[in-house]
Amino acid sequence: MKSYQAWVGGEWVSAASGNIREICDPGNGEKIGTVPEFSREDVVHAIDAARNAFDRGPWRAMPAIEREKLLFAVAQGIRAQAREFAELETRNCGKPLAESEFDVADAANCFEFYAGLATKLHGETMSVPANSLSFVLREPVGVCSQIIPWNFPLLMAAWKLAPALAAGNTCILKPSELTPLTALKLAEVISQAGIPAGVVNIVTGPGPGAGEELASNPKVDKVAFTGGTATGKRVMIHAASSIKKISLELGGKNPNLVFADADFESAVDGALFGAFANQGQVCSAGSRLLVERSIHKAFVAAMLEKIPRITLGHGLQAGVKMGPLISAAHRDKVESYIKIGQEEGATLLCGGTRPNGLSAGFFLAPTIFDDVTPQMRIAREEIFGPVLSIIPFDTEQEAIDLANDTEYGLAAGVWTKNIHRALRVVRDIRAGITWVNTYHPTFNEMPWGGYKQSGIGRELGLHGIESYLETKQVNINLDETPIGWY
Repeated sequence: MKSYQAWVGGEWVSAASGNIREICDPGNGEKIGTVPEFSREDVVHAIDAARNAFDRGPWRAMPAIEREKLLFAVAQGIRAQAREFAELETRNCGKPLAESEFDVADAANCFEFYAGLATKLHGETMSVPANSLSFVLREPVGVCSQIIPWNFPLLMAAWKLAPALAAGNTCILKPSELTPLTALKLAEVISQAGIPAGVVNIVTGPGPGAGEELASNPKVDKVAFTGGTATGKRVMIHAASSIKKISLELGGKNPNLVFADADFESAVDGALFGAFANQGQVCSAGSRLLVERSIHKAFVAAMLEKIPRITLGHGLQAGVKMGPLISAAHRDKVESYIKIGQEEGATLLCGGTRPNGLSAGFFLAPTIFDDVTPQMRIAREEIFGPVLSIIPFDTEQEAIDLANDTEYGLAAGVWTKNIHRALRVVRDIRAGITWVNTYHPTFNEMPWGGYKQSGIGRELGLHGIESYLETKQVNINLDETPIGWY
């Protein structure tokens, strides 16, 4: 096992207590490293480092073109070690190597996208009813705490750090306690790129304690969180103590709508990929499949025919399409929902079991339920695993009503050859991310986030950098005559 340290104030540091956490490979249970287990006091030290770097360091005042060059260097550093990043990502979070390779490339792309934007931030001048030169400045928010989940460890780190740094902020990033290794490797790249000490701090530790301090400390100006909705509500409560700016990317119970006129084979593939990519451990997973009744039976049969092609195994093995779940505890949670679905009367068509020959890892076979009704828990609650619930519909309006019958509003897919229907349905679905005749593609150029209890604010695109900027009005009086008020 490799012993890792956290990155604080431009130095590799351990927890003051000396406490560590062992990190395991979910594909085989092997211990692959140890990381510091930070306490609140350790996190305060990291916050102070970020505060000092913002208030007194060179980063905020650095010409944007210099920040741009440094962020491009980070992207180049990721690409130079792409293989190492991808293998480490797979060993730490379990996803197939092909998915990790895509995530690594996309993380580099994200840094490049925001590097380019660093020199494109601008204010505006306004004509006002006075002899005044009045204009608007865009300035960095300040110190940003960023808390990310375990399903896309490196990519989520890029989504958080790249726009914040391009805007001139300083950051304290806390990866999940389960998957911190690629974020710590990213710290090496950030250091080698020449980003000044204290601008990026990467801390490791649990949500209770470390995460709570990041959300509540008054020296932090903004908290950005990606994770479950229940935890997001607690982050809001902690952030309210000092009225921090917040952005939350939370859960989803996302509908994937298939109409009878859809391209049948494409929709079958899209339904399976939407549900089972990354073992279904995706906030935007298409976990509710709404199928027009006239093709329902044929569609289900076609899906079941393809299920055996989803090869399970360790993510580093060739040909593997699905890896393990992140932990034994999470697999237990997903299995509890499978039991609930059976008890509620849904029909288990496939899966629901642990595959033979893979007992060393936290594997679960892809699972499909039919005869699901909208009020069943498996149709309403985010399971965050390879469990798909199928619900038939008869009319377009019924499909829309079923799609919107959720407390969430993150993502949705629509499969149809009728462009008029596609536009009508996309318009009426209450979700922040929608796809037509595809599912899951994500672009750094486009905003990411949800309606309702799926979050607040947007990441990625121009909206992503906006969330890390303050707006300041400046008025310069051009009339030298005294005001004469008194």
